[in-house]
Amino acid sequence: MEILFLGPLMQLSMDCPCDLANGLKVVLAPRSWARCLTDMRWLRNQVIAPLTEELVFRACMLPMLAPCTGLGPAVFTCPLFFGVAHFHHIIEQLRFRQSSVGSIFLSAAFQFSYTAVFGAYTAFLFIRTGHLIGPVLCHSFCNYMGFPAVCAALEHPQRRPLLAGYALGVGLFLLLLQPLTDPKLYGSLPLCVLLERTGDSKAPLCS
Repeated sequence: MEILFLGPLMQLSMDCPCDLANGLKVVLAPRSWARCLTDMRWLRNQVIAPLTEELVFRACMLPMLAPCTGLGPAVFTCPLFFGVAHFHHIIEQLRFRQSSVGSIFLSAAFQFSYTAVFGAYTAFLFIRTGHLIGPVLCHSFCNYMGFPAVCAALEHPQRRPLLAGYALGVGLFLLLLQPLTDPKLYGSLPLCVLLERTGDSKAPLCS
């Protein structure tokens, strides 16, 4: 997943006031981690939400849906519930009147689309690797990065190398997705074993 954010990571490094060495020192400093671990918002976004949401929507919901619908439909159905689960942001924004009603619902529709696509990816990742750690780490990383600031990249002083980084990141992600999630690399796949026991032994995502 990180390779997909090559462009945004380049953008972040270009706009960072400190150089790479100093930036790494800050990130790796124990004091920085101690400050994060006492910040409830950071814990919610980087630890609690990724762990609980992946546990519910991938580790629990997928095994319930897949025997009924098959793996393919389950991969695309499960993220819809995941997207709807984020609609609580509408209530928060309406309560505090952070924007116009139209803008709030437009933002909610965009977030639903984005989270549904992300949910399909992490469902794919969970099925292909048989582990929850990959989806949790991807979820935490995406919560930290947010949606790529494409408009800002188009207006950036170093637009050309930045857009090249965006394109390269997308290309490498698509190129490496299948080989790096090859089930042969990860041993037994619990969801695929479950489907074999129910008689579905030809699930393409399991091979």
